[in-house]
Order: sequence, then C-alpha cells, then structure tokens
Amino acid sequence: MNMLKLNKLTDYAVVVLSRLSNHIGVVHTASEISDGTGLPLPTVSKILKLMAGSSLIESHRGINGGYSLCKDPNAVRVSEIIEALEGPIALTACVEGTTDHCSIEWSCPMRGNWNTVNEAIRSALDQVTLANLLDTGEIFPPKSVKEDPTQDDDAYQVALGFK
Repeated sequence: MNMLKLNKLTDYAVVVLSRLSNHIGVVHTASEISDGTGLPLPTVSKILKLMAGSSLIESHRGINGGYSLCKDPNAVRVSEIIEALEGPIALTACVEGTTDHCSIEWSCPMRGNWNTVNEAIRSALDQVTLANLLDTGEIFPPKSVKEDPTQDDDAYQVALGFK
C-alpha cells in the first residue's frame, strides 16, 4: 500500500535540527552533529548542504566553521523543514506551486481541485514546530549518564532520578 510519507533525509533533518537546537547560534561541525545523533557523517553532511540555502541553518566558513540553527525551535515550522529538503509541498502534479507537469492537465476535471486538500495539509504542517517534535533532554541525554542499566553506582542512580 502506498501512502503519503516523507523521505528519510527529511526525517533525519529533524534529528539534525533537534541536535542544533540544543545550542541556538552555536557553531557545530558536521562531525560533531554526526557523533551527537548517531547518523552517518555522509548523511549529516548531505542534509546540512541541502539545508544551508534555507533560512533554518547558517553555514560558517573557516577554521572554526560549521553550522548553526538560525531560529528558535518554536519558530521553525515543519513545513519549512520539508520544503528545504523536498521542495514545495504538493500532493499531485496539478497543485499550484508544483514544478511537475501532468500530461492531461488541460482537460482534467480535477484540475485545481486538489488545491483544497493540499492547502489543508500545508496549514496543518505550518502549525507544528520543531519544538513540538522534541524534548531535547530525552532525545539527547547527557553523556555522563551510563548506558548500561546493570550498573548500580550512585551517579547512575542519581542521573535516573532514583536517589
């Protein structure tokens, strides 16, 4: 069954942006982002390159170069993330704003009617922000917390809130 879905890069872009949202305006290298998210470096690099032209992240050149989030996560709409990676949100080739062309567009009785559905989806995506999608404390726990739950030392117990 086919369904409406985002590509993996868009999904991963949310992960990258959530990592950058931990420190808005702070410059992070692609390698740091990769290490912090667990995403492969080539994937992170590709996402950052695609998003560098958007108003979401800023590219910094030079010896201390890297990438930073330009906006507060509350101001980053999911629709902006999708468009930065996938282009205009368009369900069919005949929706206004698409770059695709339909071979029967000139005679199609549905021509333009998909705009209503497309606008409803676009409106819904405009209402959801990056901040709505994440709780950075839960997505990226502090590295000082041990990952082995069998450890029974005081620091681990405190980090989990048991002491």
